[in-house]
Formats: sequence, C-alpha cells, structure tokens
Amino acid sequence: MTDRTAPALADPAPPVGPGRSRTPREEPRSGSGAFADARARRRYVIVLIALAVAAAGFGVGMLAMGNPMPVGSRGFWLIAELRVTSLIVMVICAFCQATATIAFQTVTTNRIITPSIMGFESLYRVIQTGAVYLLGVAGVGALQGTTQFLLQVAAMVGLSVLLYGWLLRGKYANLQVMLLIGIIIGGGLGSVSAFMQRLLTPSEFDVLTARLFGSISNAETEYIPYAIVFCVLAGGGLWWNARTLNTVALGKDICLNLGVRHGRQTILTLVMVSVLMATSTALIGPMTFFGFLVATLTYQIAGTHDHRRLFPLGVLVGFVVLAGAYFVMDHVFYAQGVVSIIIELVGGTVFLVVILRKGRL
Repeated sequence: MTDRTAPALADPAPPVGPGRSRTPREEPRSGSGAFADARARRRYVIVLIALAVAAAGFGVGMLAMGNPMPVGSRGFWLIAELRVTSLIVMVICAFCQATATIAFQTVTTNRIITPSIMGFESLYRVIQTGAVYLLGVAGVGALQGTTQFLLQVAAMVGLSVLLYGWLLRGKYANLQVMLLIGIIIGGGLGSVSAFMQRLLTPSEFDVLTARLFGSISNAETEYIPYAIVFCVLAGGGLWWNARTLNTVALGKDICLNLGVRHGRQTILTLVMVSVLMATSTALIGPMTFFGFLVATLTYQIAGTHDHRRLFPLGVLVGFVVLAGAYFVMDHVFYAQGVVSIIIELVGGTVFLVVILRKGRL
C-alpha cells in the first residue's frame, strides 16, 4: 500500500526573543519621529538637495542668460543686479504662498481649500478697480508708493482679523462657517469690482487688467524691505509654532486632550497666514492656485507630517516652480507675460484632479 501521508509542514520561524538575533527581513520600522523610516529620511534629504540645486540653476540662468555684456565685466554685473530684484520677489512670493497655504490647510484640516478663499484677492481687485474707476488711468499711479502698499496690506489683514475675531470666538465658534462667509464676502467683492470694470473705458480697462494678473513686474523695489520684514515676522512665528501645528493637524479633540488651546492656536495661525497672503497679493497681485499647487506637490514628495520639514521644502518647490516657469517662458518661448496664466491653469487643473480623486471637498 502506498503511503498517502501528507508532507509535513515546515516549522514556523522561531519567535525573536531577547537572546536571538533579528534577521534582515525582521528589521523594525521606526514609526515615531518626523519620518516613517530611514529610507523616507534619505528620500527627503535627496529631494531637498535636488530642489536646492534646481533653484540655484534657475537663479543663475535668469541672471546670466540673455545678458548682452561679457561674463564678468562691469556691465554684466550691473545688469545682473537689476535682475536680482526679480529673484528676490520670487523668493518672497514662494515663501508667502507655500508657508501660508500649508499652515492654512493644517488648521482647517482640509488639503483642498486655499487662503485665497478668505477674500484677499477680491479685496485687492476692488482696491485696484476702485482707484481706476474714481481717478482714471492716474488711479494706478495713485496706488504706487510705500504708503499705499502698506495700506493695502493693512486692509487685507484687517478684514481677515475681523472675520476671525467674529467667527472663531465665543461658545459657537465654527471654522466651517468662517470659511463659508469668507467665500461669500469674496464673491460679493468680486461682483463689485466686475460692476466697476464694466463702466471703464477700453483704455482704462487695459491698464487695469495688467494689474489684476499676478506678475513679478508689478512689484516695486521700494516694497521689498517691508515685504521681507512681514515675511520674517509671520513666517518666523509659524516656524516657531511648527511643533504645535503638528498637534493641531491631529484635530481639535486630540489637541484638547493634549492640553493645546485649539481655538487660540487657530486664530494666531490664521492671523500670520493673513499677513503672508496680504503681503504676496499686495506685492505682485492675485495668484489663486499657486499656493495650492505648491502645497500639493510638497505633500506628495515630503514623506513627512512635520511642519519644520514641510515649510522649507514648500518654499523650495514654490521657487523652483515660479523661477522655472519664468525661465522657460522667457528664454524658450519668449512669452514671459503669460507665466501667471500658465501657473494658474496648471494649478486649477491639479485642483480639479485632486477633487475628482477624493470625491469630496
């Protein structure tokens, strides 16, 4: 009779005990800290270095390419110094948009919305349109100058602070209601500016349109020192509060259980976000989807939740996107004026893709 006995199963691997060595496959993963494991940390460092190299390359390319003077001559450096202003403006814009959007999405616990829905850009359009509507083409010149720049920043920050103080304090504070009212105010201000634009002459409308598109050329050299101060104050505050933002990202209930004052931290973060967004908008104009595009790319390549890693990576991503777009469009397609349109188109497309993938707001 043949032996039909089933083959014996292989003995399971003995459990790892205090006296046994751990095989390579059983190497534990580090689940604590800013990164899931050592591979994620190495990947972050590699991406950070690659973005820094790309940023330096685009910066040097913008300074050197198209410069008619011989490299190293006095004329070459004079022209390069004039172009440095544009690079500084790009750094300020990337810093404001990236840092503000990441912090805003953290306190709202929603990676779809952007700070632009709070009415900053609509208020900017109303101010610009109102000046041209009341003063004609001379209204654009009337808005030039340090005082006017500071007043525009103060108006945008004041609107947001009033909104936060009204809707985020008290027993019935509700962040969702605040966002909804911000959208309604932005829509109302947009309607007012659209009404005034219809009453402008064609020449006035052409002059106004150039101001309503986000462009590096809108920035004046005299604005830059004030913009840097605002970036240092608001961005430094967010950096100092980055560890608390890591806790805020976990939700209100967990914050309260850990002893973090969620309401107070939310208001402080939103005030600093409003300063950054107001500075960027008053400096170069509206860029609705730029911050969203930068934040989405940052989340995809960061591999971490730690805001002290997200903020610098986001700034580098923003500068590479902005400087790269200007470099390619200026030196390859010779169409520098459409950079903001291309960025908004790509950002809007990414926004739609993210919504369709998530299936909800």
